[in-house]
Amino acid sequence: MASRTFLCFNHGKLLLPFTTTKIAPSKRPIKSFGFSSVSYSLNTPQPTVERKSQMGGTPNVVKILEERGLLESITNENLRSVCSDQTAAPLKVYCGFDPTAESLHLGNLLGLIVLSWFQRCGHKAVALIGGATGRIGDPSGKSQERPELDLNTLERNIVGIMEIINKILSKNPNLGSEENSDFMILNNYDWWKEVRLLDFLKQVGRYARVGSMMSKESVKKRLESEQGMSYTEFTYQLLQGYDFLYLFKNEGVNVQIGGSDQWGNITAGTELIRKILQAEGAYGLTFPLLLKSDGTKFGKSEDGAIWLSPSMLSPYKFYQYFFSVPDSDVVRFLRILTFLDMEEINELEIAMKNPGYVPNTAQRRLAKEITRFVHGEDGLNEALKATEALRPGSETKLDWKTIEGIAEDVPSCSLPYSEVLNLSIVDLSISSGLLESKSAARRLLKQGGVYLNNKRVDTESKRIEAEDVVDGKVLLLSAGKKNKVVVRIS
Repeated sequence: MASRTFLCFNHGKLLLPFTTTKIAPSKRPIKSFGFSSVSYSLNTPQPTVERKSQMGGTPNVVKILEERGLLESITNENLRSVCSDQTAAPLKVYCGFDPTAESLHLGNLLGLIVLSWFQRCGHKAVALIGGATGRIGDPSGKSQERPELDLNTLERNIVGIMEIINKILSKNPNLGSEENSDFMILNNYDWWKEVRLLDFLKQVGRYARVGSMMSKESVKKRLESEQGMSYTEFTYQLLQGYDFLYLFKNEGVNVQIGGSDQWGNITAGTELIRKILQAEGAYGLTFPLLLKSDGTKFGKSEDGAIWLSPSMLSPYKFYQYFFSVPDSDVVRFLRILTFLDMEEINELEIAMKNPGYVPNTAQRRLAKEITRFVHGEDGLNEALKATEALRPGSETKLDWKTIEGIAEDVPSCSLPYSEVLNLSIVDLSISSGLLESKSAARRLLKQGGVYLNNKRVDTESKRIEAEDVVDGKVLLLSAGKKNKVVVRIS
């Protein structure tokens, strides 16, 4: 009997791989470069939502998505009635994630949110990692071909993405029974590694019409560009289409979801299922891309992508990103990016127009809900603690661990203890890089804008004492509310 390697997760933490003997084909783990796909089932009790009983049954997930602005298109209107049928079996819904980086980013978050809505409404979620398609790269929305990834990088990316998806989907409450709360993470390299080119051309390629493939929006845009499109990228839609066919036939997956730029790839799959399997019941659903009110893409910061992995972007910085969302976007993002009841969101929207509204109340709720969804309760508490501790004038007692927790997100420097002790606050402001000149430091001191460990410094005669050094290791200097520097004492 053949052996297979598993990746085992425990409360979102990756444990060491272990090997087991081959099991039944329909339940077999799916291997990718020695790393396997995993099927999860939540055995711990999940909280229910009162709205379920109020509606007299499982809510229609398509209606919920439409109400919240998460529905762009569906391939067949029958999907609405299928989601309303209380006697029908739960749907199996999948969303694909190519391992182009070690972490998912904000652009991938909508896919996880829509999967979670299906999951909460009693359906089964399937996350598909593109261990095979990631070697090619999806041309949708791209102006040029993606750089090729080596196998070691792909391995690392796959593991990182699996950890994130497991962490998010495993803690989702659903609106149905506990038995419907399971989910799977699969890897398409498992079946693609066995496919031969001639067999694929014979069994799949003959059903693909070149005219239809060239009419896809992602293809037309690239063909009109200076870079053009390679044959490899041109075939991507067929590969993704075959993924849907394989999952429909072998795993009972009947819905594929994706961003609006995935419409061509999704319909390629429904067409292959109809032509090759001569079967109905395969549906596609797309959601809008995440844009700001001015039409620009949401999900980038000055430092680059907004990553979902805490090792690439701290929960504190993730929280701050959403806390800074403008009023013009916050209500729409509450609908799209959170699971708050619409009634509560509408109340917040009304409150924002009232004279007594406390600024950033809606932003604070948005940041809390999304940070909790992505990073869990511990990540949210870490972000809230750091946010409060870093507020100049805060009464929160600073400790070394809290300051180090935000050190990656603010400028820092290292200075010898002997050099810092008895140094004037003016000189420390210059040597730490907080301010450019002594005159600027003195001016800000007179304005009450210089803080040492969150306490306002009132006089330029202040010198650093031993008790100022937090836990004997660090100092936190602030110039106003936003400019900070961590001084590590060496």
